[in-house]
Amino acid sequence: VMGELTRELNNSGTDASASPVSPERLVSLLQLVEQGTISLKVAREIFPEIYSSGKTAEQIVQEKGLIQVSDEGALDKIIGDVLAKNQTQVAQFKEGKQQVLGFLVGQVMKSSGGKANPGKVNELLKKRLG
Repeated sequence: VMGELTRELNNSGTDASASPVSPERLVSLLQLVEQGTISLKVAREIFPEIYSSGKTAEQIVQEKGLIQVSDEGALDKIIGDVLAKNQTQVAQFKEGKQQVLGFLVGQVMKSSGGKANPGKVNELLKKRLG
């Protein structure tokens, strides 16, 4: 996220001391990532809007519906659907092809519109696949 701040400051020719993003707003954005509310990727994507609009990260995340899905019940349903549609990959994983897990995580992310918490998805898939 610091790279995004530096880029925006350079693009606008603004000194860091005159940044429109206060340290408190930066901390707020990083806390959303730390809490798992949004991913680091989403934080990087919304930073230019935080910089230019003066809105808080929370406002942008709410307006755009960018909150990550971390609820195990909701993720289990998506994971169940993905596993049912990808039996070949499930069999490959059970035969020891660990790299297939990345494919399955990707399919869950795709099915969730990119909103699933990838760390949680990884954990739940491993548990489900044994």
